Amino acid sequence: MSPVACASSAGSRCLAASRILRAAAGRCVPFQHSVVPPRPALWAPAVAVAAGQPAEPSGLRGGSLRTHCSSCPPGAAGSHQQQDYFTITTPLYYVNAAPHMGSAYPTIAADVASRFQRLLGKRVRFLTGTDEHGEKIAAAAEKRGMTPQAHCDDIVAQYTDLWGKLDIRFDRFVRTTESRHAALVVDVLGRCWERGDIYAADYEGWYCVDCEEFKDEKEMVALDGEAQPRGCPTHRKPCQHRKEANYFFRLSKYSKEIEELLSRDDFVQPASRRNELMSYVREGLRDFSISRAAVDWGIRVPQDPKHTVYVWFDALIGYLSGLLPEDVAPATSAVPAHGWPASVHVIGKDILRFHAIYWPGMLLSAGLPVPQKVYGHGFLTKDGLKMGKALGNTLDPQALVSTYGSDAVRLYFMKEIIFGQDGDFSEGRFRDVVNAALANNLGNGLNRTLNLLAKFHDSAVPLDSASLPADLPLRQLAAEKLPAAAAAYGSLSFHEAAEAVLALASRSNQYLEETQPWTKLKKGTDEEKAEAAAVLVAVLEAVRCVAVGLAPLTPGLSRRIYAQLGYSDAQFEAITWADSAWGGLQAGHRTAEPAPVFVRLEAPEDAAAAAAAAAAKAAPPQPSKKQLAKQKKAEQKAKQAAEAEAAAAPVTAP
Repeated sequence: MSPVACASSAGSRCLAASRILRAAAGRCVPFQHSVVPPRPALWAPAVAVAAGQPAEPSGLRGGSLRTHCSSCPPGAAGSHQQQDYFTITTPLYYVNAAPHMGSAYPTIAADVASRFQRLLGKRVRFLTGTDEHGEKIAAAAEKRGMTPQAHCDDIVAQYTDLWGKLDIRFDRFVRTTESRHAALVVDVLGRCWERGDIYAADYEGWYCVDCEEFKDEKEMVALDGEAQPRGCPTHRKPCQHRKEANYFFRLSKYSKEIEELLSRDDFVQPASRRNELMSYVREGLRDFSISRAAVDWGIRVPQDPKHTVYVWFDALIGYLSGLLPEDVAPATSAVPAHGWPASVHVIGKDILRFHAIYWPGMLLSAGLPVPQKVYGHGFLTKDGLKMGKALGNTLDPQALVSTYGSDAVRLYFMKEIIFGQDGDFSEGRFRDVVNAALANNLGNGLNRTLNLLAKFHDSAVPLDSASLPADLPLRQLAAEKLPAAAAAYGSLSFHEAAEAVLALASRSNQYLEETQPWTKLKKGTDEEKAEAAAVLVAVLEAVRCVAVGLAPLTPGLSRRIYAQLGYSDAQFEAITWADSAWGGLQAGHRTAEPAPVFVRLEAPEDAAAAAAAAAAKAAPPQPSKKQLAKQKKAEQKAKQAAEAEAAAAPVTAP
């Protein structure tokens, strides 16, 4: 059987993977104890830096986290360690069904973080992708009457389509069915095997197919009609009792290092998530199964092809394989030179254990550095209720973005839901929040000011914004709020970043109302007209700062604002966070013809009613019943007259 189990129509990718895995199988010796020297410490004591020597990166607080592969000499990664890079990942989404809002939410968050880091000038690697192996995928494909690979290809296309509509700008999209990924899984597995960290044993327990995970007795819940708790707490479905021979990973061997890692304040965020993980570790880590004998759709274990690699062991390695460029051979030793360790894994809180406990153990065994941070976000509810197909209250991101646009969706979920906590979605509140922030304050204020500039200054900026007084209220507020937004973006506090930037937008609109420059521009003295001109410049410069500040959150809106301010698309693409500082608009710069940058959101039914009303208004007026009766009577009278005239006419002889 092929090392990558798949239907015959799976294609050339699986054939390529087969060749790679067969070659790898020949290099691996099963069940040999480790002959590798002892692993280096996870992080070493801090060493004083001599004068003239480069200081260690500020991100390594409390010690020097190992950042090179243990099989490579330290010098090989030295230059990379000093590079200013930022690697962020989303979960690799399970392709058993189409993407939902729970998938879109962390992807938007990761995109916002990566866009901000790009504005800072970091070398960003934003990785997302799909987890495509496992029992649940095969079952989903069979239900649709498709091969597993065809099913995966179809769902992946839906993900990439949605990411495009949501303005998600990823750098890497990894698929676990790619042959390059399979090769790296085999390489990592071989390293763990050589260390003596893989062994065979029988396992018996309760298995959740949806979680692809064995459940502890104390984890399960009693479902309706059950006397004993035998249900999955996440999916509320019965767990299956299974007994099978598997290969196991010696996670217990790394208990001390993992506990030390979790004791760091900055490793697991939010901090509230850490206590539960610490309790789990202190109870004693148990080794976990890394293979399945009864699952065909997966990467074959080269040492024992009757088994496939457990989907979680397989998928986590996608964070490594996805970083490697196409022209780099998929080898574990190559990973640290291409953006590893990750700066942050953005994941749902329900998979935190896999990322903060299992994954570090796997990396330590493979001789790779651990990620710098794991951030577990909360769950989404709708109208106060947990989303579910049974309740009929699922939230379709495709429909949402098609109805309201990406800027509205991105802003609401990042501004109104504190990242790390559970959050609720209500469509009515969604429209109210977005309209208040983007249509009423920002869009309205910009459009009014541009129209005044066009009318009284021929769309030319009358003076340098940098020449405005330092104690000008808008300038002072910009100096306060933009740095606050930067700090919030950096700590993934997206709601705080949005509130800080939008406070400047709101104040600029308020400032326009307070000063009423249109009055002075129409009837004022020359001095008053000069004061009014300064107000216009101040408001436009404040909005320009807002556009830069919102660029990570609402890139489409920020682009439109820059275009309205008279900047080219290339100039917008070239902005950095330094452009959020006051003083960008210069005298003589010409703005574009005023046009709205954000259209007020309407409920779909209201929009349809408004369109129908507009169509009715544009159509010719319909005659009333009285007019129709009068018209019919006139027609009958004309007909009778014509008939009478015809009857009275003389008959001509033949």
